[in-house]
Amino acid sequence: MKWNKLTIDTTTAAVDMISYALEEMGIEGIEVMDHVPLSEEDRKTMYVDLLPDEIAPDDGTAKISFYVDEKENLEQIVLKVKEELNQIAQFLPVGTGEITFDTTEEEDWINNWKQFFKPFRLDDNIVIKPTWETLKDKKEDDLIIQIDPGTAFGTGSHETTKLCISQLKKYIKPHQTLLDVGCGSGILSIIGLKLGVEKAVGTDIDPNAIRATKENCEINQVTEEQYRPLLGNLLADEDFMDSLGDHCYDIVVANILADVIIPLSKIAGRFLKEDGVFITSGIINTKEEDVKAALEENNFEILEITRMGDWVSITGKPKAIEE
Repeated sequence: MKWNKLTIDTTTAAVDMISYALEEMGIEGIEVMDHVPLSEEDRKTMYVDLLPDEIAPDDGTAKISFYVDEKENLEQIVLKVKEELNQIAQFLPVGTGEITFDTTEEEDWINNWKQFFKPFRLDDNIVIKPTWETLKDKKEDDLIIQIDPGTAFGTGSHETTKLCISQLKKYIKPHQTLLDVGCGSGILSIIGLKLGVEKAVGTDIDPNAIRATKENCEINQVTEEQYRPLLGNLLADEDFMDSLGDHCYDIVVANILADVIIPLSKIAGRFLKEDGVFITSGIINTKEEDVKAALEENNFEILEITRMGDWVSITGKPKAIEE
């Protein structure tokens, strides 16, 4: 199916009103592009960390894009949008209000990125292979993990995931149990199981992540007895937290973000066995000390800190309780 993409050149001040007007017109899937920095609350809600130089200075401009079926009367839609812009302009600056056009195929939104995701080696013998690619340089002792992230985060190529995998390889022993908080595509849990973990549980707040994880488990011959991906929020749902059990995991891994790991450190210890380890990643280097302090404050001993690029992984274990 083909879609017409319309983009309105406007201001950040008018974004909310224009978005509301488009929604009232029955438009769905609105995209807003601006240079407004994310607040701390936005970062927590969106699970996003950005480097300071990744956002251009806010110049007050914005672009709002939306899509309409090619069968729709484009002229009528444009006239209606211009009417709404004229109404809003009586109260707010709307900028140029210029409307530009483009066309796109529906499948492009989902599949175009796949051309950039190729098989790659994490180390000597762990290979991440997209399900749609063919591996040409397979070695006899390769551990091949097939991944289709879908719309969930987690291809294994990001530094944060590589840091986690390196730590998993170091600390995993046969017949252990693993809790993967923020499992994304399930890649860390699947690798953990392939490295010798006996049972794993993955949690995520995104239904798309749980769906992708289940599909990737099937692709990699991981059974339901080995792995349970669960939808839920450990930081907001006490009942969900209770359902995971106390002190029954050898490893808890969390490749999320510093602003999530910090509150998570308050409860992670309850899931770990006495000699268990807590592997964290997704920590931008400017937040390393904050995470380290949170772990120590919540009775964790720091075992090691590893780095790759601007990213940091901190591994700790619960301190022994003094009698």
